[in-house]
Amino acid sequence: MKLGNRDVPSDVCRSVGTVLGRVGDKWSIVVIVMLAERCCRFNLLRREIGSITQKMLTTTLRNLERDGYVTRVEVPGNVRHVEYGLTQMGHDVLIPMSQLAFWALDHRYAVEAARKQFDESEAGRHSTTAVV
Repeated sequence: MKLGNRDVPSDVCRSVGTVLGRVGDKWSIVVIVMLAERCCRFNLLRREIGSITQKMLTTTLRNLERDGYVTRVEVPGNVRHVEYGLTQMGHDVLIPMSQLAFWALDHRYAVEAARKQFDESEAGRHSTTAVV
């Protein structure tokens, strides 16, 4: 496969696909953006996100920690608790993620118009009746 001017073997493409799949995941993006501002406890993240289930947040944080974007730190004290924060790689991924978000913001109307045009043409294709 070609990526720009590079020939990339298929196994490398699969690997790149899994990396992009993680950072492009809906909940991963939200968590990374929230943790860019400050370290957070699990319950604070859950409250601020609002629409995420406990199971999905747990899975997302574990996957981000496994991939090296998030760190999990046990904070000692009278009541021990865990805080999540971004690693350097987590901060680094914010750069292309922000660029893509700005691109989406600038092109959202064009994408919506293209979807509408496609949906209308598809509806026209499927509305023809069969001749018996």
